Amino acid sequence: MHSPARIVVTRDVPDAALKVLHDAGDVRVSGEDRPLRPEELREAVAGASAVVTMLHDRIDNAFAEAAGPGLRVVSNVAVGYDNIDVPALRAREVVVTNTPGVLTDATADLTFGLLLAVTRRLGEAERLLRAGTPWSFHLGFMLGTGLQDKTLGIVGLGQIGQAVARRALAFGMRIAYTGRKRVTEDVEKALDTTYLTMDELLREADVVSLHCPLTPATRHLINAETLRAMKPGAFLVNTTRGPVVDEPALAEALAGGVIAGAALDVFEKEPEVEPRLLTMENVVVTPHLGSATVETRTEMALLAARNVASVLAGNGPLNEVRA
Repeated sequence: MHSPARIVVTRDVPDAALKVLHDAGDVRVSGEDRPLRPEELREAVAGASAVVTMLHDRIDNAFAEAAGPGLRVVSNVAVGYDNIDVPALRAREVVVTNTPGVLTDATADLTFGLLLAVTRRLGEAERLLRAGTPWSFHLGFMLGTGLQDKTLGIVGLGQIGQAVARRALAFGMRIAYTGRKRVTEDVEKALDTTYLTMDELLREADVVSLHCPLTPATRHLINAETLRAMKPGAFLVNTTRGPVVDEPALAEALAGGVIAGAALDVFEKEPEVEPRLLTMENVVVTPHLGSATVETRTEMALLAARNVASVLAGNGPLNEVRA
């Protein structure tokens, strides 16, 4: 009689996902309510057949070596997988999975919330009231920037980028996009969008919203040079991965009036944030809340658990990463 598969979960997940995992094997959940240090992670996964990981877990050869030859699947509770050395795991015949699709609308909603917050100065206005600062209505008081007839430049028109575009159309914005390749003609027509080169998009967009994956090519895609290419009145929104933006360069650009403002949900060295950004009134920051709804986080965890269960049952993954 075979012993049940050992399934390691590196951080708490919703009970619904745990039930799926318990039906698939012997589940061990980290008792630490924080990201595990690399040495703790390697110790925790020893002898595992499956590991449910989070975006802050570094999954590489050392991780796979620590898990041992019985490791069959690593299921990342995220769409992005820049924390995983996928080729290293594939070389060991370990399946890597992610959770696309289920967080598209939540992330698009948060993106648009940030866009509104930075263009209409909502965070600044709330801070003014909470501080008890005297105020009165007049026609020049705390003026923001309207969105109608403005151009939203989307970098990466995948599922989330398209969902953001649909929301922007409802606000009367024009849509332009760039990426590694063009989307289909049907998608372009449905979104009434125009493909531009990155240089063209930076010159024309009133708001630049980032939705590209983090790769060697996109690391610090937004830097001192690309920021200078944007309009002086433009805004930057980042809900993809922190390292796509060079944060010190962004702080310099904002301090110098190179662009008008920025809204960020992700950061290069999470949970740390470039300190200067936290002092600027024209910056909106949130702590990686893109998928943070009860419904979405539950669905993400469930999909990750189902990927594990499917692989362990010999049926293959539901969402395999093949990078």
